[in-house]
Amino acid sequence: MSIQAVVYDIGNVLIEWDPERFYDTRFGAERRKRLFTEVPLHEMNLGLDRGDPFRESVYALADQHPEWREEIRHWHDSWLDFAHTDIPQSVRILRRLRAKGVPVFALSNFGIGTFEVALGAYPFLGEFDQAYISGHLGCIKPDAEIYRHLEQGAGLSADRLLFADDRPENIEAAAARGWQTHLFTTPEGWAARLVDAGLLTPEEAA
Repeated sequence: MSIQAVVYDIGNVLIEWDPERFYDTRFGAERRKRLFTEVPLHEMNLGLDRGDPFRESVYALADQHPEWREEIRHWHDSWLDFAHTDIPQSVRILRRLRAKGVPVFALSNFGIGTFEVALGAYPFLGEFDQAYISGHLGCIKPDAEIYRHLEQGAGLSADRLLFADDRPENIEAAAARGWQTHLFTTPEGWAARLVDAGLLTPEEAA
């Protein structure tokens, strides 16, 4: 079935996002392991992805764990250091797809506040034909509801969508709906998938 639109996850597909690396560098791996064991940081982040307020949520968690207050507040104050670089080939591919007239959408678990920070640092995040951001939608991958939002907004049948995401559970949920999928591990692998699909030439995907 021919592909009519490409759907990108953002974290670890277009920009690297690695809070553990930040904490390892700043405080050491052992202290980071204790922090992540004692404080539900990723659970709090899921709340952000569902639309919880950014600073208020992080600072409230810090107040609940005063012994970790400094470390927790970095989730807000140093968030851009978690998303510390883009993935250049993925960005080039995004732009080349759009230059060829291929609709490109984002489908990403991202908080409202954190997406604003990322957009300011990485303007290419504003270049999608449409961005479906979980914080604005109030639902997250791999819940079926967020995939339905994109299908309805794009006005395309599921089998005409090609979706790249770095998390297997998100890929599996999309595949169950009939989407064509690619589990992103490297930009080179993603490039090869697009060449195989006939959307880009090898030179355009490089």
